[in-house]
Amino acid sequence: MSDELIVRQCSPTLAGLKTGNMFSAEFTSRAEIIDRIRGLNRRLAPYGLCMLPLRFMEKRVLVYMYSPKRLSADLELPQVQELLRGFGYDLSSAGGCIARLRRRMDEGESFPHEVGLFLGYPVEDVRGFIENGARGCKCIGCWKVYGDVNAAKMRFESFEKCTRDNCGRLRRGCTLEQLISQ
Repeated sequence: MSDELIVRQCSPTLAGLKTGNMFSAEFTSRAEIIDRIRGLNRRLAPYGLCMLPLRFMEKRVLVYMYSPKRLSADLELPQVQELLRGFGYDLSSAGGCIARLRRRMDEGESFPHEVGLFLGYPVEDVRGFIENGARGCKCIGCWKVYGDVNAAKMRFESFEKCTRDNCGRLRRGCTLEQLISQ
């Protein structure tokens, strides 16, 4: 898992614009990818970021990079708590919620759509996606929008610009840490 992959997939989280990002990465050895994630966490921790493997597949891993501080704040919102309680989440800790999300990923054949709440998506859009079976959205970008289209479009544009800028800076020699700190 390269710094380039992380920047390409997680720039909005690195820049503090988003609670978290998820991405898939290839690996040849489970022990090797776990060591790589541990090393990345040593680099990310001083900046208030964390990376976790959420689900292992045959030669791929689904990785979650997030801000624990932002996730905890998101999980305190009453409408988020209401939605997550309906899926059996114990809201006493963010870590417990992530553990439940991992179990939900392993439990069923369908992807747990409440995952959007762990990424910082608006609760109205996550609820709309779940209630409408992913149909009837008003707009599509990083997620399907069922609520405020203008606000979502502005966020989509800021995420795209951030990613484009960070990828360019990485190509010009900036380190991952420099991209986070600026």
